Amino acid sequence: MTDGPAELSATELLAAYRAGSLSPVEVARDALDRIATVDDAVNAYCLVDPDRTLADAAESEQRWRAGEPRGLLDGVPVSIKDILLSRGWPTLRGSHTVDPNQAWDVDAPAVARLREHNAVLVGKTTTPELGWKGVTDSPLTGVTRNPWDTTKTAGGSSGGASAAVATGTSPISIGTDGGGSVRIPASFSGVFGIKPTYGLVPLYPASPYGTLAHIGPLSWTVTDSALALDVLSGPDSRDWTAGPRPEHPVSETLEAGVAGMRIAFSPRLGFVRVDPEVAALVDTAVRTFSDLGARVELVDPVITDPVEAFHVLWFAGAAASIASLSPERRARLDPALLEVCEQGASRSALDYVAATAVRAELGRTMGAFHEQFDLLLTPTMPIPAFDAGVEVPTGSREARWTSWTPFTYPFNMTQQPAASLPCGFTETGLPVGLQVVGPKHADARVLTACRAFERARPWQGKRPALA
Repeated sequence: MTDGPAELSATELLAAYRAGSLSPVEVARDALDRIATVDDAVNAYCLVDPDRTLADAAESEQRWRAGEPRGLLDGVPVSIKDILLSRGWPTLRGSHTVDPNQAWDVDAPAVARLREHNAVLVGKTTTPELGWKGVTDSPLTGVTRNPWDTTKTAGGSSGGASAAVATGTSPISIGTDGGGSVRIPASFSGVFGIKPTYGLVPLYPASPYGTLAHIGPLSWTVTDSALALDVLSGPDSRDWTAGPRPEHPVSETLEAGVAGMRIAFSPRLGFVRVDPEVAALVDTAVRTFSDLGARVELVDPVITDPVEAFHVLWFAGAAASIASLSPERRARLDPALLEVCEQGASRSALDYVAATAVRAELGRTMGAFHEQFDLLLTPTMPIPAFDAGVEVPTGSREARWTSWTPFTYPFNMTQQPAASLPCGFTETGLPVGLQVVGPKHADARVLTACRAFERARPWQGKRPALA
């Protein structure tokens, strides 16, 4: 794939607009051309609207020419996961059960903030049906593939978002993360992604998965995600669970470095089996933080795998998401999703309360852990990307996606900020991610550490070689 303006980061694009060396229309055209060239191979987008995208870019170009840009992302291409409502575009959530012929006149809070800051929306990205699993394929939109190897999965459920960033069709893409759905595809697709503290980014309508569900950006650089969170964290009264906006932008301390930070490294969280090649790459990456002046200690949080409690919460949310569907519409669902929903519907209120108690204890334990450590490092994924179109790797003894992503869902239960950094490639050329976890509300600290790693070990010089 040849270089073009759409491959630049958001911050580079803004600098070029300011200098007059690029225009938002040039960049939007390049992004749309790239989608037309590469998307048949990866299937990252389920909706592209060139006329609207170019019209928004033209308005941005006029503002820049007049020296009057408005907002932090004026003219920057951004894509949106097809879980988030976007005015004028249908939000079908990868499902035949959503009627496209209805009024689409509401923006989700994240989309509303992007418009206020004059981002140029290039399209909507694919998701598994109703965002229910850690890979991206659906009855409506088919299989989304990994840009580094199109026989492999891009991850999920924000797999379209990660593929969009990796292929240079938008420097920022907005995803959702209820059990790893930003970090899984970030790791598999070789991009940066962060799940912020729950409530930092308002959400409307409320997710059926409740307070497990976070909104977060994926991007080619850490700086771009920090910029995106400064935008997305704008308040919205429709989300009664959202926290207050941070007193300072999360990007404010981005260049502060990690010298003196107390960082724990847990290669297995005490219970995970990790592919040896992944483990070696992550171990090497962790040494970077010591080189940068942090005090890194090999230690596991005293936790056990909360997967059974997570299943109660997650499957109940899935069941709630289809509760109003007729039998005819249910018959059109992904069969595995229907199976999960049936399991969720069989759980009692007492089961749900017991699972919530497990979640509360996990949160208490991690809160105490972070009194000793500023950050926790783990692999993002215990394995590299596997074959596209299946929920679990071939030969797996387990049926569900949670069996291969044990490093991610615990931190949805605790609502902590957690990011995935690209930290190397396997011998077969597949990306591997390093997870950086912070205590609640320490999003700026997580981003600062990620930025320090990015400066020391930049990954931006290598792109997928899609023709």
